[in-house]
Amino acid sequence: MTFPELEQTAPSAPSLSRIKRTLTEQAIAAATAAGWEEAAEVNRKLLEYGPDAEPENRLAKALWEMGDLAGAREHYQKALALDPTSRIAERNIDRLKLLMVEAGDRIVAADPTSKAPVSIFVEETGKTGFAHLVELARPKVLAQVNPGDYVELVAEGKHLIAFSNGIRVGVVEPRVAARLLKLIANGNKYAAGVTSLGAQDVRIIIREIYQDPRNYGKVSFPTAARSGDLRPYTKGTLLREDEDLEDDLEDDIEDEEIEDLDRVIPAEVTPDEAFEDEPDELEEP
Repeated sequence: MTFPELEQTAPSAPSLSRIKRTLTEQAIAAATAAGWEEAAEVNRKLLEYGPDAEPENRLAKALWEMGDLAGAREHYQKALALDPTSRIAERNIDRLKLLMVEAGDRIVAADPTSKAPVSIFVEETGKTGFAHLVELARPKVLAQVNPGDYVELVAEGKHLIAFSNGIRVGVVEPRVAARLLKLIANGNKYAAGVTSLGAQDVRIIIREIYQDPRNYGKVSFPTAARSGDLRPYTKGTLLREDEDLEDDLEDDIEDEEIEDLDRVIPAEVTPDEAFEDEPDELEEP
């Protein structure tokens, strides 16, 4: 990939700022489309203009998705050296240590189909909700799962099990699962994606993708009354993968990594509000 418009000598400060912003936008667009090789190349180009923790983190993410675990760890370590407060770098270094014990320096590159469509991550009133997973897999297993991964939800008795990349990640928390299991039993279908994860904390967003006629009038995710039909999930969680979801929703500061992803805008409610109680209309005889 070439950048002819960027080939110039000693750009002025305003010009340099525009170049870096353009490269940042290209890097994020490539990552959003799972174009990891392009994302890596653009972030390397960006780093030619000076050390910066954010492109280091993005480069590390791209290399991880390409199967280069050693390279990913190297660049997360560089990011942490540049910004000792970077939870992204710190958390992923720990995850990589666990994964590399099992898999070595390289793994098979991520299958593009393992990534959830961006549309899943746009919050829509009544159609989407957030959930924590409980009964999590061991940390060495969770190290193989990444934010943005598609999640398959499987009903098993009174439990709703979450699988990603063929791995049993955990169980959807009961307060959410109880309602969805009734709707699934009557024909509804759902898709989900990982929004953030840690060694003991995994969050997903769940979207209703089909409503069976038998469930007409029954809302998957009851909410308080709000104006407007769409409440997008949150800015930047797929890219700032270690940020607490609640923090993103309550204090959605501007982040140049995500400002041009026009499919996400500041959310209006917290995750707990997405599951406010309402009369259980599913208990009708």
